[in-house]
Amino acid sequence: MHGDKKTLGFWIYLMTDLLMFAALFATFAVLRNNTFGGPSGAELFSLPFVFIETLLLLTSSFTIGLAMIAIHANRKNQALVLLGITFLLGAVFVGMELKEFNHLIAEGHDWTKSAFLSSFFALLGTHGFHIVIGLLWIVILSAMVMRRGLNSGNVVRLTMLSLFWHFLDLVWIFIFTIVYLMGMI
Repeated sequence: MHGDKKTLGFWIYLMTDLLMFAALFATFAVLRNNTFGGPSGAELFSLPFVFIETLLLLTSSFTIGLAMIAIHANRKNQALVLLGITFLLGAVFVGMELKEFNHLIAEGHDWTKSAFLSSFFALLGTHGFHIVIGLLWIVILSAMVMRRGLNSGNVVRLTMLSLFWHFLDLVWIFIFTIVYLMGMI
């Protein structure tokens, strides 16, 4: 019963995050054409690059799902390996996002240049920050599982991590669609 209350509380937290991302998406939707005479998304984005990012993140959603199956089957080592793979995929994703940000800034397209770029960096930066938090969470929980095993407390924590990670993947699907795909139109 204790885990149920924590899980419910975590769902409530996720809904507050959903509201925050909804506000960021709404802001981006309103400001996406306000380029202040600068380049639009169609001129700035590399769709093949972002597609690779998307594949990495979606694959990480699959691996954390497999980790949860291993956790519920009490296969600790398999779960840890899958959490490690999820971490690596997420870390490469963050690295690619930082590379994209660095490239844009080096080309003179930072968040101060237009409302479009401000909303772009705010939305993607917030998502990226959440991914980094998820990566730290994976490291901490992996250490806890190595030390204490798959006890009930760790299983509840891992379930919340999985919900968080799937939520971030869902947010990315919307980012990919609204920011990048629609930005190419």
